[in-house]
Amino acid sequence: MQNREFEQFARVLIYLLLVVVAVFLLLPFAWMVTAAFKSNEDIFSSLLLPPGAGFLGVAWERLTLHNFDRLFAEEGIARAMLNSTFYASVTAIGATTCSAMGGYALAKFSFRGRRLLTVLVLGAVLVPGPLLLAPGYQLLHQLGLLNTYAGLILPSLAPAFGVFLFRQAMLNSVPDEIIEAARIDGAGELRIFFSVVLPVVRPMLGAFLLISFLGAWNNFVGPQIVLQDPALYPLSSALAGLRGTNFQEWGMIMAGTMVSVAPVMGLFLLLQREFIQGLTSEVSRGAKP
Repeated sequence: MQNREFEQFARVLIYLLLVVVAVFLLLPFAWMVTAAFKSNEDIFSSLLLPPGAGFLGVAWERLTLHNFDRLFAEEGIARAMLNSTFYASVTAIGATTCSAMGGYALAKFSFRGRRLLTVLVLGAVLVPGPLLLAPGYQLLHQLGLLNTYAGLILPSLAPAFGVFLFRQAMLNSVPDEIIEAARIDGAGELRIFFSVVLPVVRPMLGAFLLISFLGAWNNFVGPQIVLQDPALYPLSSALAGLRGTNFQEWGMIMAGTMVSVAPVMGLFLLLQREFIQGLTSEVSRGAKP
């Protein structure tokens, strides 16, 4: 009886600790949401909602949509959202497809130099991204791809991390027998890849698609280096332009941040099952060397 009471007490204590941690984690997000609807004068006068004589002691009449109106009418944030959607979607789909193809080739094809190529891919994962900025810029300049979305997208289409990740997924999840059976039935390599292999690693596809989309959507350094035309700026670069030198429009900045977070949150809620399954599948199976 005492053990049962102790277990119940421990469970309640854990839940209370989780609630406290959740409050601390959600407080900055709540501040961002409320600040997006407040004027610049009210942002630092209250932590969340402005106090007043209204319902629940809140001055509801002081909340406004003026920040969002200015964001879309004066700052042209809609164009930046369209740019980010195009850039992040094309990058995510292209990177996922190319990484899956590369991982499939390294995992299921036997050719001379495969082991060396695998080592090179794994070594490329260890190279810090900032070290590639200068040579990448020089290469794009020589190819005439600066200030174009091609120069922004093409370097991201075959990330070494994605190729190695899909190689491990193919080794652990795709049996050689079903590939041989499909070849005996007369299926070509492309049909085998898209009709047989990809459905098996669907959780990994969803997880890496979300990772790639988030990386492209939040990419700030890349557009600053490759793009010079403000009309081509994605949302991350456009939001950085909202900061002034001597005066900050915090309400409008928080409104822009809220607009930037909303699509990513919606995509995560849509793909959260595949994302979790994709990240946990390799751990549960164990990675092959």
